[in-house]
Amino acid sequence: MLEVTVKDKDLVKDDFIGRVLFDMNEIPKRVPPDSPLAPQWYRLEDRKGDKFKGELMLAVWMGTQADEAFPEAWHSDAATVSGTDSLANIRSKVYLSPKLWYLRVNVIEAQDLVPSDQGRYPEVYVKAILGNQVLRTRVSPSRSINPMWNEDLMFVASEPFEEPLILSVEDRIAPNKDEVLGRCAIPMHHVDRRLDHNPVNTRWFNLEKHVIVEGEKKKEIKFASRIHMRICLEGGYHVLDESTHYSSDLRPTAKQLWKHSIGVLELGILNAQGLMPMKPKDGRGTTDAYCVAKYGQKWVRTRTIIDSFTPKWNEQYTWEVFDPCTVITIGVFDNCHLHGGDKPGGSRDSRIGKVRIRLSTLETDRVYTHSYPLLVLHRNGVKKMGEIHLAVRFTCSSLLNMMHMYSHPLLPKMHYIHPLTVSQLDSLRHQATVIVSVRLSRSEPPLRKEIVEYMLDVGSHMWSMRRSKANFFRIMNVFGGLIALGKWFDQICNWKNPITTVLIHILFIILVLYPELILPTIFLYLFLIGVWHYRRRSRHPPHMDTRLSHAESAHPDELDEEFDTFPTSQSADIVRMRYDRLRSIAGRIQTVVGDLATQGERLQSLLSWRDPRATALFVLFCLIAAIVLYITPFQVVAVLIGLYVLRHPRFRHKLPSVPLNFFRRLPARTDSML
Repeated sequence: MLEVTVKDKDLVKDDFIGRVLFDMNEIPKRVPPDSPLAPQWYRLEDRKGDKFKGELMLAVWMGTQADEAFPEAWHSDAATVSGTDSLANIRSKVYLSPKLWYLRVNVIEAQDLVPSDQGRYPEVYVKAILGNQVLRTRVSPSRSINPMWNEDLMFVASEPFEEPLILSVEDRIAPNKDEVLGRCAIPMHHVDRRLDHNPVNTRWFNLEKHVIVEGEKKKEIKFASRIHMRICLEGGYHVLDESTHYSSDLRPTAKQLWKHSIGVLELGILNAQGLMPMKPKDGRGTTDAYCVAKYGQKWVRTRTIIDSFTPKWNEQYTWEVFDPCTVITIGVFDNCHLHGGDKPGGSRDSRIGKVRIRLSTLETDRVYTHSYPLLVLHRNGVKKMGEIHLAVRFTCSSLLNMMHMYSHPLLPKMHYIHPLTVSQLDSLRHQATVIVSVRLSRSEPPLRKEIVEYMLDVGSHMWSMRRSKANFFRIMNVFGGLIALGKWFDQICNWKNPITTVLIHILFIILVLYPELILPTIFLYLFLIGVWHYRRRSRHPPHMDTRLSHAESAHPDELDEEFDTFPTSQSADIVRMRYDRLRSIAGRIQTVVGDLATQGERLQSLLSWRDPRATALFVLFCLIAAIVLYITPFQVVAVLIGLYVLRHPRFRHKLPSVPLNFFRRLPARTDSML
């Protein structure tokens, strides 16, 4: 039953007037776009239901998540939460990331600078400031009052453009002393927007200098010089705020360049099971869990389920999909801001786990309802915090358009026509994540900085011994097929299985006599392998793999190093130990890189005459080989080489071959190394 009570407020005790009871099974249902139900008059009765106490006008209905009243609704499982701020922190919300632009400042030259010391060559550079981003050009090599740079500075700007671009031309007088020769402020809404690779027009900007008037405290603005620049907002780039390995959006900034959507992604956040206690309460542990999902520019946050280890959200959200090779990220967090946690220095929401789902691994129009483990890496190891139950469906509007997407470049074309350097992309991505986290933390209710950074994997580029090991074994796994193929071919050459070796001989001779069959045979073989693996395809999206990540076998000190701050906050002894460990690993890598360089230099020395006898032998061999190959048919040469490689072990010996001996004797530049 739903009970609505009317009371008369009093100083001592509120007096009961009457109540209305509704049977939950009889309450009508309303699904948008139906209009809200009209309010009606209902009889107020006493507690026994005998006496008539008046009438109350209200409207009552059973709604869904799509109802406009849902975000502001009070939840029956949150009755213990009090206070406006706390109630706002438990409600579901949809957020949008700010629209981000790359700002390109091409500093060309300056004219008529007036340094204070006329008797020296000025060391002039330009400093540009946008918000908390500060970049500098190099010192002009011209060393004159008309310096030239022609250097690009890249910033991240977000709409609405609130802060101007401030440029100052400065002269380096001493190592730690600079003199401002002129300054200008450029409002961002006056900056041109570029959608393609065609350059925008250059402009001259006046530089102003603040001069203190003698005998007075006020400042006077004095015209100093002017600077020549090309400034534009780049709409043809995609501003990366996520790692490119699991980006959820790859569209350019300018909406005019967007393609049509290829489908719809539907996500149902159903429930979680077996969550761990995250904070103490009344002598026991408790968890106030909520979910955050991020795809494209749209972030969603479910309502917080109070004091439950098996929360049930049952909320559904949809996104437009523009590229199938994108990833949706779902994170689960513990709400620590229900009882005055918003004060300065308050607690941070704790991580419970995260799930990533790549859309290209989903079959279209199929509903996936699976439970995913929630894994979190702590200083003391990996820990399973529970499981989350999700329902995911990727609906494709046009299969042909989606297949055509696989022929398009992953990023907008400006990333390939005017590519940014790796260091630029890292710096710009850091600035973009800072802007997004600050903007979302100012929403109501706020999506806090720790949530945004965890969802965007802000610290994934930092050094981690565990991650380095995982990546090394991933490379070994990739080359494992080639290694297995080499072992199989070695068995063929050594006649471990004579029948297989004879069949390989026959196949080899057929391919040599009919070379037009080589490529069709290779592609037919790949086709048959793909068809054979189809029946063993994955039936559900992959999840976080602790074995692949080397999270289970990581040493505690390696995890402690991974969670260390930057710069480090550890003692000198621990830093020294980790530095020595890193030196030993780098020494092994250095040896491998040196060996690779040695083999390459030996190849170069074949024709360099560094070893005159070896080069003479190789040049003579090349002349003889050219004459023999010109006279002899190619099929005969190929058959002879193949039969020599596949010869029986009786005709082999254990010493290295003549070509290998000759190659190993070639000189490298290692003897010239200090």
